[in-house]
Amino acid sequence: MAKALMIQGTGSGAGKSLLVAALCRIFKDRGLNAAPFKAQNMALNSCITLEGGEIGRAQALQAEAAKIEPTVDMNPILLKASGEAGSQVIIHGKVHSTMKAKEYHAFVKGEGYFKRGTKSPFCSEAWDAVKASFNRLSKKHELIIMEGAGSPAEINLMDVDIVNMSIAKHAKAPVILVGDIDKGGVFASLYGTVKLLGKDSRHIKAYVINKFRGDLSIL
Repeated sequence: MAKALMIQGTGSGAGKSLLVAALCRIFKDRGLNAAPFKAQNMALNSCITLEGGEIGRAQALQAEAAKIEPTVDMNPILLKASGEAGSQVIIHGKVHSTMKAKEYHAFVKGEGYFKRGTKSPFCSEAWDAVKASFNRLSKKHELIIMEGAGSPAEINLMDVDIVNMSIAKHAKAPVILVGDIDKGGVFASLYGTVKLLGKDSRHIKAYVINKFRGDLSIL
């Protein structure tokens, strides 16, 4: 199985996607067979892979940075917002259904879905799809650079979060937490994220202060 490294952020727009792309190119240039992975992406901008599947455009860019072809396993779940109707749920590149937020949360939790003998934090078709994709990538590559979504410390979503700490733990991946200093409040954001994560904060091994402009000596 491949080694893994995960980039998470204090919120959306912190710079996770571009940092993952940069790391993919850096490790590729150092001779490692690296691949990007994002368990669940919410985006209207998508890319069609050679297999004919649909993934987030960010993962396609990251694959290009790694100098490999993008595949549906790099983004097993893609959510495309479709107004009041909810979101179109795409699994492994193919349209599964359209769900509203509460319906999707029940889908992630696996309500009505039973799998005997599991010790997983989730027991659902969604979580099975995420694990299957990660495991397939791990067999083909030396290093998986993983991207989280939003913040791992959204306390109203932690019980349905399959894209941050849950998959980091499955992958045994150390986490780098990224904060955006350009918006202000970066230290409060980093500290608050760690505190809200509780025991899961032990997986965070490093911090990145992103989008800094000016005199580095003031940090």
